[in-house]
Amino acid sequence: MRPVVVIGLGSPLMSDEGVGIHVLHALEKRFAKSRRMEFTDLGTAGARVLHAIAGRKKAVIIDCAFMDKKPGTIQRFTPGDVASRKIEPRISLHGGDLLDTIALSKALGECPEEIVIFGIEPAEVSQGENLSKALAARLSEYVDTVAAEIEKE
Repeated sequence: MRPVVVIGLGSPLMSDEGVGIHVLHALEKRFAKSRRMEFTDLGTAGARVLHAIAGRKKAVIIDCAFMDKKPGTIQRFTPGDVASRKIEPRISLHGGDLLDTIALSKALGECPEEIVIFGIEPAEVSQGENLSKALAARLSEYVDTVAAEIEKE
């Protein structure tokens, strides 16, 4: 098991909701030869995060996040920096709340020493495989920002 896991979350079939996956795949290409990092596309299956982060030194998670910011804004935070505002609808793109999953990992004693989450404010969440123009224009910036975080290891 590699000490660092980089996780992309989201649905690439719902425009900007899939930004985490787009960033993840670009990072995977950039760090293809790294033996310290594992890159994992978890789509919308929130519960799978629990198993992906178990026993790691560090987890970096990238996802679309509604933060009341300008569309395209990327923000770095840790689980201790935020509280979930998620209201569970009957049908959700994500299978569970990320912060709840991290809390469960802590309760099980399997949580990484460090978890960093990068949220990217969407411009559009609707059916479609392409990112909005606002996010597509900044994709390389997102990749560079997350790369700087994972290169610290």
